[in-house]
Amino acid sequence: MTMLLIVLGLSIVVAAVIFYGEFHWQSGTREMRNRLEAATLPIESKVFDSRGLESMPAPVQRYFRAVLKDGQPMIASIRIAHAGQFSLGETEPKWVPFTSSQMVVTRRPGFDWDARMRMAPGINVFVHDAYVAGEGILHATLLGLVTLANLRGTPEAAQGELMRFFAEAVWYPTALLPSQGVRWEAVDNTLAKATIRDGDVTVTLLFRFNDDGLIGSVRAEARGRVVNGAVVPTPWEGRLWRYEVRDGLRIPLEAEVAWQLPEGPLPYWRARITEIAYEFAR
Repeated sequence: MTMLLIVLGLSIVVAAVIFYGEFHWQSGTREMRNRLEAATLPIESKVFDSRGLESMPAPVQRYFRAVLKDGQPMIASIRIAHAGQFSLGETEPKWVPFTSSQMVVTRRPGFDWDARMRMAPGINVFVHDAYVAGEGILHATLLGLVTLANLRGTPEAAQGELMRFFAEAVWYPTALLPSQGVRWEAVDNTLAKATIRDGDVTVTLLFRFNDDGLIGSVRAEARGRVVNGAVVPTPWEGRLWRYEVRDGLRIPLEAEVAWQLPEGPLPYWRARITEIAYEFAR
């Protein structure tokens, strides 16, 4: 009987810790997203006009004509839900399942990715990966309480998170238009470079277009990768597929991201979109 009471008491304590951790983490998420909304700026050029594409590189023109229609309202914000796997290994894949919700605003560029990584039944690692008002943030905790990583406020963090925002603009493609501050440069018939600037942070990515005119991959020659606690600039690439139409926009529903190491790609994020909702400029 005594042992039963001890087990019951421990179960109650564990449940209380899990509940409090979730509550504490959600409070932080609300604060993060309030900051994101407070940094929002007005959107210029409220709708897409294909006549503005004529001076752009040929593969970029084909892309916008494939994913947008004339009169498409500019995207102001997005809410996305994912389900997938994340690798915790620094040198080889160690996959764990995750689910996540993400809020994105397009002007000023920003996002918050709020993920739950399942380490064991009832045991989750909570992660915020975010770019808010020019600040890059990576915050990971066990059960929402015990800090495992907290990288923020550095130029490297800001650049890496703005790269993520820019690469993921395939899910909010009006943010890739020149009218929204993006500068495109031709490389060849299947490649183009794009540059975006937010305050003091500037990033350039290489976009590869497939035979359907859609973006098949996005690459950065150097993005910050954490190795043994240090940030190491490393080539990075995201692959995208399974394009479908959502709210008039043609977007990919599946993706995989990998570090491009000398010995070969090291994937660390693969997921599918389970929900996506847009708010358009008015």
